[in-house]
Amino acid sequence: MNKKKNDTREADLGRDPVGPLLVRLALPTICAQVVNLLYNIVDRIYIGRIPDEGALALTGMGVTFPVITLIAAFAALIGMGGAPRASIAMGAGEHEKAERTLGTCTAALWALAVVLTAVFLLFQEPLLVLFGASADTLPYAMQYLNIYVLGTIFVMTALGLNGFITAQGKSGVAMKTVLIGAVLNVVLDPVFIFLFGMGVRGAAVATVISQAVSALWVVRFLVGPSSELRLKKAFFRLDRRLLWPAVALGASPFVMQSTESLLTVTFNVSLQKYGGDLAVGAMTILTSVMQMMQMPLLGLMQGAQPILSFNYGAGNSKRMKEVIRYSVLIGAVFVCCVWVVVQLSPRTVVYLFNHKPELVEMTAWALRIYMAVGFTAAFQWGFQQSFVALGEAKISLFLALERKIILLIPLILILPRFFEDKLFAVFLAEPVADFLAAATTTVLFFFRFRRITRNMQQKSVEP
Repeated sequence: MNKKKNDTREADLGRDPVGPLLVRLALPTICAQVVNLLYNIVDRIYIGRIPDEGALALTGMGVTFPVITLIAAFAALIGMGGAPRASIAMGAGEHEKAERTLGTCTAALWALAVVLTAVFLLFQEPLLVLFGASADTLPYAMQYLNIYVLGTIFVMTALGLNGFITAQGKSGVAMKTVLIGAVLNVVLDPVFIFLFGMGVRGAAVATVISQAVSALWVVRFLVGPSSELRLKKAFFRLDRRLLWPAVALGASPFVMQSTESLLTVTFNVSLQKYGGDLAVGAMTILTSVMQMMQMPLLGLMQGAQPILSFNYGAGNSKRMKEVIRYSVLIGAVFVCCVWVVVQLSPRTVVYLFNHKPELVEMTAWALRIYMAVGFTAAFQWGFQQSFVALGEAKISLFLALERKIILLIPLILILPRFFEDKLFAVFLAEPVADFLAAATTTVLFFFRFRRITRNMQQKSVEP
């Protein structure tokens, strides 16, 4: 009887009505992403309010973003590549293959975590200087990173394995993973930063403890009886036949996140050249605001992913079209609302992070430029993540490279040559790249998706 009741609460990815099913799965993943956003946003809000040194400390923390982003990117390489593969295998009725994929990805995540911890501890100072740290901001950056890097294995476990919970249709459990850690982080941040007087170091300690609790929660669930996909000792090994397809599919989200590091470096170096520490501090806030829009959008697409992947594996093109239609429409409404708030009241948004008049004025001015075409994000992210869910590794990788490597980074370097206001030119690179990338992604998706569904229909009528 208990099992039957439990089963009725689980999502049927192949038969439940798509609209309510998407809402049911997406709400927890959106909440999870919003809560996950608190990890960094709360750190920045508290650090920006440290008496006398808040602005410099905030800028110093901003310089650590490339390292933090790289750690998350490697988690995405394995987790966001492996989870769709597991979903596709489940849709095709290959349950053992799905569990072997989970075991292989877990082993790969933990091996990578050990390597990354060693590398960043050994080379953090020259890396931070390369990333745009000045003599004034370097001490704050090192104080934070020295401690944060020690929690790499927790970060990668929580981020990398949580997707395998969502892949089962258990987005509510996945939300709890992030919720537990983020709430703990919100509670611990002021305790370590202000009560214990640890400043920037306190923010790092709070984050590592919170991520450790999240990681333990994920592992405990995946080895327990409630998980349809079990993390089993027998499958905990690097199986190249399963790892490489997962890595190939995870290459797109990996590139999207890892190039964020290169992008941050390019922005920081250019802004330091044309505007000094104040401009770099403004960029820290701009990045935070952009994440406030992108993270819920990513949560929506993560909620859609298991439905899309499962029905692709099951050969149900009608449900695939419905999932994409609903998810992109909801995403477009959301990002348009955020865009309106940013354009009409940028100072209100900036005040969340710092009240220093010079920093507020520069950031409010830059925010309108930086997010001028932010409403296009629903198409860029929605269609690109749909390619990932459909196993289209090469196309999703190209689209990830296009926006940042092919468009944005060159524009950051080239546009200041054509404008007298160099800072304006650097910030202008973002909306120009966003518009071109969204247009390319949309056209390419409609062309490729039509071919995928046509091939599926032809196979369904073959004897």
